[in-house]
Amino acid sequence: MTTATRAWIPAPALFVVGGLSMYVGAALAVGLFDRLPPSAVAVLRLLGAAAVLLAWRRPGRAAWRGPRLARAVAFGMATGLMNLAFYEAIARLPLGTAVAIEFVGPVAVAAAASRRPRDLAAVALAALGVALIADVRWSGSPEGVLWALAAAGMWAAYILLGKRVATAGNGLDDMAVGFAVAAVVLSPLLLVGPRADGALADPTVLLLAVGVGVLSSLVPYVLDQLVLRRVGQARFAVLLALLPATATVVGLVALAQVPGLLEGLGIAAVVAAVALRSRDGDVAANADPR
Repeated sequence: MTTATRAWIPAPALFVVGGLSMYVGAALAVGLFDRLPPSAVAVLRLLGAAAVLLAWRRPGRAAWRGPRLARAVAFGMATGLMNLAFYEAIARLPLGTAVAIEFVGPVAVAAAASRRPRDLAAVALAALGVALIADVRWSGSPEGVLWALAAAGMWAAYILLGKRVATAGNGLDDMAVGFAVAAVVLSPLLLVGPRADGALADPTVLLLAVGVGVLSSLVPYVLDQLVLRRVGQARFAVLLALLPATATVVGLVALAQVPGLLEGLGIAAVVAAVALRSRDGDVAANADPR
C-alpha cells in the first residue's frame, strides 16, 4: 500500500478493515475447535507470532536479561493468557457477545486513569451491557461468561504492561522476547486433549493456524500503527467502539450467530460505553491485540 493510498483511505475505514481481519481470524479459529482445543489454537497462534517477530527483529542480548526481560515476559504472558481466555470464550459464546464482555477491561482501565464522571458513567454502562448479556447467557454457558471476563482482566493487564514495555525500551524487540517465552511456557497446552496429537500432524490444521495468526495478528497490528500515526491515541480509543459491532457482524455472516434482543442491547451498551470514555488515560496499548 503506497503512502498516497494510505492517505486517501479514511482512518476509520482502515480501523474497520483491521477489525474485520481480526475477527475473521477469530471465526477461522472457531472452525479449528473441531480439531483442536481452543487453548491449543491460542498457543499455535502465539508460537507463529513469536517465530515471525524473532526472525524479523532478532533481539540482542540486552533484551534477554534483567528488568527488561521481566517486563517482556509479563507482557507476553498477559497477551498469551488473554488470547487463550478469548478463544475459550468464543468456543462457548457468540463472537460479538464475547468481545462485548471483554471490553470491560479497557473501559475500567480508562475510568481508573481519569476518574471523571463520564468515565464512571462509561463503566456503569458497560456493566449494564454485560449484565444484559450475562442474564441471557449464564444459564446456557456460565463457563463462557467467566472465560470472557477472564479475557477482560487480561486485556486490562495487557494495557498496563504494554505501556511499560513501549516506554521502557524497544517495544517490538521486547514483544518478540515476551511472546517467545510465553509460547514456551504455554506449549504443554498443545498436548492437552484427546484430539491434539493427531491434529498437530495434519498440514491443513497447521496451515489454518498460520492463517489465524496472519489475520488476527499481523494485519491488525500493521493497520493499527497506520491509524495511530494519523489520528492519535485519544481518537483511536474512541474508534475501539467499532470492534464489538464488527465482531457481531462477522459472527452473524461467518458463523450464523444471531444475537437476541437483550443480547443485542447489551452489545450496544458496551459500544456506547467505549465511545463515552474521555480521552484521559488513553494509551497506544489500548489497541486490541488479537
